Formats: sequence, C-alpha cells, structure tokens
Amino acid sequence: MSSEGKKLFNIIILGVSFMFIFTAFQTCGNIAQTVITNLNSTDFHGSGYTSMSIIYGVLSASNLISPSVVAIVGPQFSMVVSGVFYSLYIAVFIQPATWSFYTASVFIGIAAAVLWTAQGNCLTVNSDENTIGRNSGVFWALLQFSLFFGNLYIYFAWQGKTHISESDRRTVFIALTVISLVGTVLFFLIRKQEDTKAPGDDDSTNEILGESSSAGNKMMRAVAAFKKSITLSFTKEMMLLSVTTAYTGLVLTFFSGVYGTCIGAVNRFGSEEKSLIGLSGIFIGVGEILGGGIFGLLSKKSRSGRNPVVMLGIFVHFIAFYLIFFNMPNDAPIAPMEGTDQVAYMTPSKEVAMLCSFLLGLGDSCFNTQLLSILGFLYSEDSAPAFAIFKFVQSICAAVAYFYSNYFLLQWQLLIMVIVGFFGTITFFTVEWGAAAALAARGSDYSSI
Repeated sequence: MSSEGKKLFNIIILGVSFMFIFTAFQTCGNIAQTVITNLNSTDFHGSGYTSMSIIYGVLSASNLISPSVVAIVGPQFSMVVSGVFYSLYIAVFIQPATWSFYTASVFIGIAAAVLWTAQGNCLTVNSDENTIGRNSGVFWALLQFSLFFGNLYIYFAWQGKTHISESDRRTVFIALTVISLVGTVLFFLIRKQEDTKAPGDDDSTNEILGESSSAGNKMMRAVAAFKKSITLSFTKEMMLLSVTTAYTGLVLTFFSGVYGTCIGAVNRFGSEEKSLIGLSGIFIGVGEILGGGIFGLLSKKSRSGRNPVVMLGIFVHFIAFYLIFFNMPNDAPIAPMEGTDQVAYMTPSKEVAMLCSFLLGLGDSCFNTQLLSILGFLYSEDSAPAFAIFKFVQSICAAVAYFYSNYFLLQWQLLIMVIVGFFGTITFFTVEWGAAAALAARGSDYSSI
C-alpha cells in the first residue's frame, strides 16, 4: 500500500473507531436526562445536565495537560485508554448510583481531553495542505454516523413508551457499552507513520509527539507541548478562532442534550414523545453526515475556501433556532417528569421538530469540518497543542451551557447561541482571509485549502 493509501486507511479507521465510541456515548448523552428523570423516584438523585457540565468542565481543564500526556504515551495508546474510560462511563447506567455517576463524569472528562488531542494529531499527521479538507470531511462524516445507529435503535425500542423501565435501561446500556469497547479495540489497527522530522526541528509535530526510547526525552517533549499550548493560546488567529469554537460548544450542548430533552417533554406529542428523541438524533446525524460528505469529500471542487461553508452553517442554524422558538414550549428544557402541556407560538409539530434536528446537524457539520480543516492547515507543525486549545474552549463553553440548561428557559438559550454564532462567524472569516492571503503570497492555489 502506498504512503498516501496508508494515510487514508488511518483516517478511515480513526473515523470508524470514533463512530463506534460515539454511537454509544452520544446516544447515552441524548437519553441520559430522560432516563435519569425516570430514576429520580429511587435512591438515585443525579442530573444528566450536571453530569455533562462536570464532564466538559473537567475536559476543558484537562486540555492544559493533554498534549503532554499524548507526548509521553503516544497518540494511539492515548486513544485506546480513553476509549476504555468512555465505556466505563456508559456502563455506570446499567446499575446507576449517584456517587459512581459523578465520579465517572470526572474521569471521562480527563479521557475526552486526551482522546480529542490525540485525534487531532492523528488527523494532521496523516494529512497535508492538499488533503486536510478531504480528510476532515471523511473523519467527520464517519464520526457522525454515530448519531444515526444508536438513535435508530432508541426510536424503535422506545416506540409508544411513556416510562423507561429498568429492563429497558439495562438492555440499552449493556449494548452501548459493548459498542464502545469495539470502537476502542479498532484503534489498534491504526498504522504508525514514519518520523519525517528534520534533525533538530524542535517545533515539529513529530518532535512533540514522536516515539522516543528515552524517558528524559519524553518528559522534555511533554514540557515543550505544554509550553506550546500556552504560547498558541495567545496568538491572534487562535484567539479569533476561539469565538467560533465557543459557538460550537454551545451548539454541541444544545443538540446533544437539551433539544432531545425538549422533545421528550412535550406532552402534545403523545405516546411518541420518548421515541421521537431517537428520531431527532437520527435527523441530526443525517445532517452531520451530509455536511461532512459535501464539505469534505467535495472540498477540492471549491475554489472559494471555507467562508461560504461557514456562512451556510450560520444561516441554517438561524433558521433552525427561529423554528424551534416557534415550535417548542419555553419551559421544555426544565420541565418535570410529567412533561409540559404549554404551547409556544404554534401547535407543536413533529415534522418541524425533525426538520430542526436536521438543520442543527447540517449547520454543526459546516462549522466543525471547517474548524478541523483550518486548524490542521494553520498548525500542521503544532497539531496537538492547537487541537487541545480547540477542545479546551469548546468544552468549557459546553460545560457552561449544560450548567445554565438546568435553569434557563428555551428562549434565552436560543438567544445566547444567536449572539455568539454571529460574532463567531465574523472572527472565522477574519482568520480565513488571512490564510488566503498567506497562500497567495506563497503562490499556492487557494482551492487546495
């Protein structure tokens, strides 16, 4: 197999592994609050929103050290160990206890930081400026199949159910735990790339993350990775991209936890309200997969760079937010176990709700594929620190959003996303124009981005 073939193989395995792990985790996140609501009459007193807030809060802090961890143990082993912790978190729901639920939330936050830092490094090492757009799209499309399969099962398994029994819960979470472990094992199939670092090139990705037989050298690389993360955090480009990244964190919280809870709380959807959570996840996944395919696989045919894709993303999201505002009751995110009988500005429509799910997924893929692409392009020499900063900002904003989701009515959550999304789009444009100018100065083709 050629070198390029090996790199594409690694990207596909990376995407498939993440697909399995996040089929389990995202389905878990999508139904967690609904399942927990049915548990709160027992000795269990946890909150799905609080758990996710802990996860993303710990994740954000852990991104300060995740490049150093990856530098010491290597990206492949980092992803394997992180996958095990994802599986343990999901397994907690088989027989949940409040203490184990929140303890697992802390550990998975640490594991997630390491997992995504290693993923960013693996994506970048197996790409160049001509393939980073394609590879970002391939990875993102494969990853987002995770939203399709798990939620498809939830839709059919919970059809017509208004209460989730203990048997239903155990069956779902045993299956999800096994699926997560399968994805973890698949990381072993990723083939290592040969070290192409020039002698003495201390700033290259391979220097930061490469293999070493010397424990002292590994520690030096760990320290170098930490210092590089701090340095990159204060560059103009990274600070501008952080606004865009913050928006993706807010949207991640909304479509992965809040919106499904809203749908499940609307009593006017009748006996379908719980199964519609799964159907919503499917439509989000379809939007994500479609976006990843179009804006990744077909990126070479675009000669106008990343800005039109991001513009499409914010336009699609604004339409979705407008329709959700009219379709969903204001108290849906914080409704009690009995649900809500309130009506917004129209009678709640299942069709509109599913359309909004699709639009949320499509818009999210627009932002994330282009962020992955521009980070891999701008920071090809410092991929681990760059992606650690990306996940730091995204996760801390997700943590904040999960926290206020316990208290804020739907209209205020939508307004926050509209404001941050508007400014995030402008800051992304600014960075992209700078990247285009740099390419032009080098005489490169802008469409190769």
